[in-house]
Amino acid sequence: MKAAQISQAGGNWELVERQMPEPGQGQVRIRVEACGVCHGDMLVKEGRWPGLQYPRVPGHEIAGRLDRLGPGVTGWSVGQRVGVGWHGGHCFQCDHCCRGHFILCKNGKIIGINHDGGYAEYMISPVEAVAAVPDELPAEEAAPLMCAGITTFNSLRNAGARAGDLVAVQGVGGLGHLAIQYARRMGFNTVALGRGSDKQPLAIKLGAKHYIDSVAGSTAEALQRLGGAQVILATAPDAQSMSALVGGLAPGGKLLIVGGAMEPLSISALALIAGQRIIQGWNSGTAMDSEDTLRFSALEGIRPMVEKFPFARVAEAYERMASGKVRFRVVLTMT
Repeated sequence: MKAAQISQAGGNWELVERQMPEPGQGQVRIRVEACGVCHGDMLVKEGRWPGLQYPRVPGHEIAGRLDRLGPGVTGWSVGQRVGVGWHGGHCFQCDHCCRGHFILCKNGKIIGINHDGGYAEYMISPVEAVAAVPDELPAEEAAPLMCAGITTFNSLRNAGARAGDLVAVQGVGGLGHLAIQYARRMGFNTVALGRGSDKQPLAIKLGAKHYIDSVAGSTAEALQRLGGAQVILATAPDAQSMSALVGGLAPGGKLLIVGGAMEPLSISALALIAGQRIIQGWNSGTAMDSEDTLRFSALEGIRPMVEKFPFARVAEAYERMASGKVRFRVVLTMT
């Protein structure tokens, strides 16, 4: 099979021929049809993950079909449409797993980091990381939902907001353009927060009832004029912008962070105490959360905006993502 690998931190993409892997106990082999190119793949490309072993095949936004079932795998069939996301398996034995919190597993694995991912024609996955994909979703649209989709959908549905509450989405990009759609379909009074007025038409088209341009003035003050946000979902990885959003929360409101900013936040403790406000981070979710995301997306007509690249152009696809110019998700197609 063909695969795209990185052999060392900061190395170039290598298109190589590999022996097709065989699934072991509790594993499946997936014939990859599409794989999203995510900012998380930069952890492999640039060597930013501690203990990363090379060579490594990245990719954790995978859609394809089951090609072979390993020993002990039941309830699945060869040819079935499936997807795999960031969460790449759990141990079932640690305290978190025993309490059902599999995403917090102390020994959890990550697809494309702890083992090879979807930048290949075939890949191996633990069966507990596999999600069924509805027939309504083409592979190139299902793939980004395995990371960008589940991260925004799952965080919003667990944020504590109720239908009609003011919910703001910071960023109209790879995560944000999906979050706006989910927030609107969940019944929230949705506000999109972006830089510049040029993003307003798209934000409104995606379902936002209001648009706030951070260049035009204080985002926090504009949110307070609307009554204050019960939830602000921060998708753009900018610590300074995130920090400034706390002032836009209603009393008891929550700043929910899914954008992976590397710099520390700068928050006034008094602002949190006075309004009993909350700051929370959110990981993606398990395979069942992915299935919920896919079903909801199919039901409500929520789709990612994608730019497709053939697998042979993996280096170009990655650079398109890393440049920030993509609108809004890059997807590699295998066929």
